[in-house]
Amino acid sequence: MNDKIRIFALGGLDEDGKNCGVVEINGDIFVVACGIKYPDKTMPGIDYVIPDFTYLKEHKDRVKAYFLPHGHDDEMGALAYLYRSVPAPIYGSNVTLTMLKIFTKHVNLDSSAYDFHLVKPSSTFTVAGRQVSFFQTSHNIAQSSGIAISTSYGNIVFSSDFVVENNASPNYLHDMAAIAKISEKPTLALLTESVYASHDGYTAPHYKLTPLIEQTVKDAPGRVFISVFSPNFYNIDEVITLAIASRKKIIPFDEETSETIASMQTCGQLLIPRENFAPIDDINRFRAQDIIVLMLGYGTHLYSKIALLAAGQSEEKQVRLSQDDTFVVACPGNDNTEIEATDAIDELYRSGCHVLNVPRKSFLRMHASEEDLKMMIGLFKPKYYVPVKGFFKDLLHNAQVALSMGINLSHQNVFLLENGLSCLIDEKGGRLFDEKIPHGDVMIDGIGVGDVGANVIADRQKLAEGVVILALTLSKSRQRIVAGPDVQMRGLVFIKDADAILRDVSKIFVSTVNESIEEDGYDLNAIKQNVYEKCLRAIRRQTGKEPMVLPLIVEVA
Repeated sequence: MNDKIRIFALGGLDEDGKNCGVVEINGDIFVVACGIKYPDKTMPGIDYVIPDFTYLKEHKDRVKAYFLPHGHDDEMGALAYLYRSVPAPIYGSNVTLTMLKIFTKHVNLDSSAYDFHLVKPSSTFTVAGRQVSFFQTSHNIAQSSGIAISTSYGNIVFSSDFVVENNASPNYLHDMAAIAKISEKPTLALLTESVYASHDGYTAPHYKLTPLIEQTVKDAPGRVFISVFSPNFYNIDEVITLAIASRKKIIPFDEETSETIASMQTCGQLLIPRENFAPIDDINRFRAQDIIVLMLGYGTHLYSKIALLAAGQSEEKQVRLSQDDTFVVACPGNDNTEIEATDAIDELYRSGCHVLNVPRKSFLRMHASEEDLKMMIGLFKPKYYVPVKGFFKDLLHNAQVALSMGINLSHQNVFLLENGLSCLIDEKGGRLFDEKIPHGDVMIDGIGVGDVGANVIADRQKLAEGVVILALTLSKSRQRIVAGPDVQMRGLVFIKDADAILRDVSKIFVSTVNESIEEDGYDLNAIKQNVYEKCLRAIRRQTGKEPMVLPLIVEVA
């Protein structure tokens, strides 16, 4: 029987993060990746953003498995929030599953209910009667894999994040043998990442940290601090190797860093020789030039730790930056975190220590550039090609790379999807079909999941402009003002500039209330709405700002 296939994404297309691909075969649902993204400056107070999982919740009985390509939070973090509603077996490598546990603990959720199925980075197994193959890829976290799902027409292959790397260690192997074996069978659809699709050549070796910091570490007159994102194991391993070569001791900066290293050592990763390791409590027992302090963290939280340390306000009271210290910032910001990264680095320069800021242009992430993509496309020679993971310009560049290769890929079988837009494949062939699958952003605010909407975000943005509170007391029986008005402003203008604005707003407040009573009768909601609109208009005219305006009208008999 020929399969009926539907491929779509709930996240990850035309955005940075929140990756979530879905393959539906004869009604069975397989979820490939289930990640978060970090909020941008338009989302004040939001911790993470996850996909809208309405479709999976409505069809949870048909969800057969979650396949996690690797342990980055943009690939697996959202599962911590989804799993309670839509449980299913989770397949991933030892490192990937351990990172999911760590992230789940990081967001104060319970990981005990997870149904984990350990998969070797290159291996084949069966799920719901269907053959699934993981093939190891070289990425900046150990045991990363691409995924192939079998169908009656051939394999559906997700490349995941990868670079072509021929000299990597076993933990970061680009397993050409496994890829070649899978490519011996027909490839129905190939879905590859697009982040660096516009970057010429190969990504290798520009993701290597050692050449950029080695001399600085060796020549440092005092302690060396190095900040790296927790999931970037490749670069953490480089720091460990560098410490061994320069006979320095690695000291974890805080409990989060210690727990990450300890958790990964149970998986055989991030192994530090005993003679090259020391706890933070022993930092003053060694010569300054013999110490590397390693600071790990996620996203903006890591920049916050850097800024607090630089300002002398870190929770780790025994660590203070001095003029002899060198701080290596090996965690370049992305489009969503550039402001926080810039502020943290600025604080470092203010502290007086030596700063080496590894720039984003010379320190690439381990994603596929043009030639990497061409090699993967050339090996699999897919019948259909679907660029995934990246902004629209990246997806378009990826599609153009495929079209340029001359292997029977054309505008008829290269599909540019959007979140919620399906690619249908059956005996009639492949085609796009817009069936309005629910998708979008669900915002995580503390322990709240999806309880922060556009109105709350808009209110928070207004709060950033300041707050104006308008208060008075109305007599319901007499229908007139009996006390007030009292107008208070916070965070709007300097105190010396406030008197004139206060007088004008107070006059408008009182006159609007009186006019509303005369024209509309005693309708408290109408009075508040009129006060809000007229006072906000006056404030906007005088200050150019749009603060939060709160009319507080107290009724008495």
